[in-house]
Amino acid sequence: MDRFELIEKLRQKSNEKIVFLVLDGLGGLPKGGKTELETASTPNMDKLAMEGETGLMIPVSPGITPGSGPGHLALFGYDPLQYVIGRGVLSALGIRFPIKEGDLAARINFATIDKDGNIVDRRAGRIPDEINKKMCEKIRQIKIPGIEFFIETVKEHRAALILRGGDFSDKLSETDPQKIGVPPLPVKPLINDEKAKKTAEILNEFVEKVKEVLKDEHPANMILLRGFALHTRIPTFEEVYGLKACAIAGYPMYRGLASLVGMKVIDVESGVESE
Repeated sequence: MDRFELIEKLRQKSNEKIVFLVLDGLGGLPKGGKTELETASTPNMDKLAMEGETGLMIPVSPGITPGSGPGHLALFGYDPLQYVIGRGVLSALGIRFPIKEGDLAARINFATIDKDGNIVDRRAGRIPDEINKKMCEKIRQIKIPGIEFFIETVKEHRAALILRGGDFSDKLSETDPQKIGVPPLPVKPLINDEKAKKTAEILNEFVEKVKEVLKDEHPANMILLRGFALHTRIPTFEEVYGLKACAIAGYPMYRGLASLVGMKVIDVESGVESE
């Protein structure tokens, strides 16, 4: 029996309300003998641990360290090995872009390259949102025959790219070499498939056109593409668990993940006070 089918048989209606608080990235390694949490004064968390129940969870599988996307998906009760969601889709959903099934999404980092085409800053000095929006506006003048594309600001040096109107594949390599002093990598198909080859060709053509459009800009004169993902529908949180859920999060990726599973997302600014 499918796991979700079993849950549907076992779940019961209830008027109880649940607060699910995720402290992502809170863990740390000892420095000077203690971790950050051991050093900090945490009376409320100590009380919760003392009076509640504690345990450990393996979000994916033993020995696998998941990123925030798969990790949160597992916390919501979805198997991240069955539902492989790329960061491109999460980025698009996180800024409330009306992504459609079949769209191909990717994360963009605005970057700085030198006159030889080598990367000198993979994040373009973490440009402010205003410059990001200006670069996106310039890129929108590009035309790709037969393909509709959208580029939207996420935050600082990050943006989202969405391709629509083609038979795309997301089995593609990224263009970010993860180091400076070398040129961006070309997009390559990761499988021997015509659809993947064609998608790679379209993206490489797009990147070359972006390079030309941004050649006189500084520091954001190039883009790096990461996290290619096709948008496909997955069962909603309410369909699986019979629970209506809302999410409060400032970072776009978490808002995107919550939106993906059908949660109502409450808009807040990034930062503890706003959240």
